[in-house]
Amino acid sequence: MHPRAGTPALPEDLVDVDALTSAYYDREPDLDDPAQRVVFGTSGHRGSALDGAFNEAHIVAITAAIVEYRRSQGTDGPLFIGRDTHALSRPAFDSALEVLAAAGVEVHVDARDSWTPTPAVSHAILRHNGAGTSEGVRTHGPGLADGIVVTPSHNPPRDGGFKYNPPHGGPAGSDATGWIADRANEILRQGWRHVPRVTVEQALAADTTAKHDYLTSYVDDLVNVLDVEAIRASGVRIGADPLGGASVEYWGAIGERYGLDLTVVNPTVDPQWAFMTLDWDGKIRMDCSSPYAMASLVSRMTGHGDDAPFDIATGNDADSDRHGIVTPDGGLMNPNHYLAVAIRYLYGGARPGWPAGTAIGKTLVSSSLIDRVARDLDRRLLEVPVGFKWFVPGLVDGSVGFGGEESAGASFLRKDGTVWTTDKDGMLPALLASEILATTGKSPSQHHAELVDRFGESWYARVDAAATREQKATLAALSPDQVKATTLAGEEITARLVDAPGNDAPIGGLKVVTENAWFAARPSGTEDVYKIYAESFVSAEHLAQVQAEAKDVVSAALDA
Repeated sequence: MHPRAGTPALPEDLVDVDALTSAYYDREPDLDDPAQRVVFGTSGHRGSALDGAFNEAHIVAITAAIVEYRRSQGTDGPLFIGRDTHALSRPAFDSALEVLAAAGVEVHVDARDSWTPTPAVSHAILRHNGAGTSEGVRTHGPGLADGIVVTPSHNPPRDGGFKYNPPHGGPAGSDATGWIADRANEILRQGWRHVPRVTVEQALAADTTAKHDYLTSYVDDLVNVLDVEAIRASGVRIGADPLGGASVEYWGAIGERYGLDLTVVNPTVDPQWAFMTLDWDGKIRMDCSSPYAMASLVSRMTGHGDDAPFDIATGNDADSDRHGIVTPDGGLMNPNHYLAVAIRYLYGGARPGWPAGTAIGKTLVSSSLIDRVARDLDRRLLEVPVGFKWFVPGLVDGSVGFGGEESAGASFLRKDGTVWTTDKDGMLPALLASEILATTGKSPSQHHAELVDRFGESWYARVDAAATREQKATLAALSPDQVKATTLAGEEITARLVDAPGNDAPIGGLKVVTENAWFAARPSGTEDVYKIYAESFVSAEHLAQVQAEAKDVVSAALDA
């Protein structure tokens, strides 16, 4: 833990925006360095221009590859593009637009020339492709839309990010991202400056560039997915902190459109994020699930009793695909706790229009409290690998009502059981917290306390352990029989998983389960470590024992 975690940023913590922007245009990536090539993780290509990992060359090459990919798939409808508030997002947006216009792609940009949350881009793609209609969403064929979101999500201000969403509206699968990354690296090696481009002024004026009102389309449609009238009628006092991100204008519009008692806590947009408190490691990071990054909002809400300024306070990250929920009685909720509360509420009668067979979606590193809630509701649980892309098919066809992951990302269906977004929507679960309070008279924290009384208290944490590249590769390819341990923290091991139970997809690691605990180990895609997620329904001390023995179990499997 950094000694200044949770304290306000100081001048020495801030990125030099001019130097960052200059590096975007001036620095050429060294392709002999794997860290400077195009690599798509679970949320697109990310990196910093200062490290030679997110520069003009990368974006031109990736965009050119996307142009080729969408043509190969027969996707010839409009491409919806949005950007967040990171300093590198505007330059990357401009570079992409220059390539798209030169290629004759019909591009829809924000009508306000402003920031666009990730869920608003997903919503636009899906609406174009039939979401919320009797015909349903089409995901293949001519005339379909797809999209690009320029964002590194909650990453520090020095970073940039670039991700592709195909016609299903959600994060692209590995088949697409692998092809795009390989082709982009080929273009870099062959000479990215040969890619046809026009000036950004020409691109914006091109006949193929149209303006789309992302904000109005998204905000006006919220009535079909949330009980906004209940929120308005109850007078719930909402404090929404965009954390300097793309939702800043959306929150004010939501409050005005629906007559809510909603205050935008901090409307400041600053590419340095000088107003932030430092995260656990001393970095500025817009992680709305972190008590350190959310320290300012938490301090306004807790310790004041009935004098707290809001009944519900929320936070979002820079592209608004994550949510943080703060209550006067409970502070910042653990994301796992809120997911369980939201699931219990939605499936417990709040959405009668959802089909009876609609499943609950969770990633396999999310809390087992969700498993217990699902069993109590007698609902099918779809447990998938890490990555929101795994929820996309079920959200599109309505077979999954709610998809959530432990990193505070979630989305769920419209009231009528049709798809809302297939990418994470941080604003949606944030507003759901107010709906829960408005319709039940209890805060999400109080609902979680009731779940603990019914299903038991759990302790959950994630830690990192050192690993070489070779060890990480071995971990990603483990088989269950390589795990020789029979017990974990005093309990018999009941399952050794390398494939997700919900869809049999490889998890890229290992999950070990006992009656009252589990751990999952996955290699990091960017650092020489592997991540250990663990949970115990016994005690904090038992969790520590699970974590310690997890390292031994993994080490033995790697050495086998």
